[in-house]
Amino acid sequence: MNAQQLSTRLLRVAHYVPQGAVVADIGSDHAYLPCFLVLNGKAKRAVAGEVVKGPYESAKKQVRLEQLSEKIDVRLASGLDAIFHEDGITAVTIAGMGGPLIASILDQGKDKLTGVGRLILQPNVHAKAIREWAQTNGWALVQEEILKENDKIYEILVLEPHQQPAAFSEAELLMGPMLIKEFSPVFQEKWRRESSQWQKIIQSMEATTETEEIAKRKHELQKKIELAEEVLNGENT
Repeated sequence: MNAQQLSTRLLRVAHYVPQGAVVADIGSDHAYLPCFLVLNGKAKRAVAGEVVKGPYESAKKQVRLEQLSEKIDVRLASGLDAIFHEDGITAVTIAGMGGPLIASILDQGKDKLTGVGRLILQPNVHAKAIREWAQTNGWALVQEEILKENDKIYEILVLEPHQQPAAFSEAELLMGPMLIKEFSPVFQEKWRRESSQWQKIIQSMEATTETEEIAKRKHELQKKIELAEEVLNGENT
């Protein structure tokens, strides 16, 4: 993968960036995504934010290599602290982190989202945390996608500001309202995998002394299994 040829996962993230956007890519790693967006004329300008020194240096090197230093600012900062008001950011991308971490980054940097019209988020796990954040912070879920690459399954969530975002059911929070409706083979594979894994965790807990904490965890997992099975069996429509 490089700035000219992204992975399928990042190509799909790039697909949801509005034409002519000013983009902040948070946790940018090698800055492949912002470089690709600017090189292909999708983004006018970009900020590549990275909290770790090594990837930050890699991102700076990549931007110089692509001769994009005048259009992409690489900044060493935590989360949305990479964004300045004068940047005029219109879209934010965060890819390749866990859902709870992405939600935490958004929550801690809410004041930096003024003027931002779209968030394109690709959690590796636990997308539910992002849906919960959106529901309670005035962001509507406008698009969801699920895809498989190199035997890993990823979700992409696209959010836009909305005064009255839709309320989700428990199943929709967990599995995604649009993804449930689409009911793709990849979606079904993901949730069969997840359900099987949860069953194994419950079975392993059976061999341990049941504390209040373990009992609570078992109950939570059992609830998730029930929700997933209802959807997979067509009982949640």
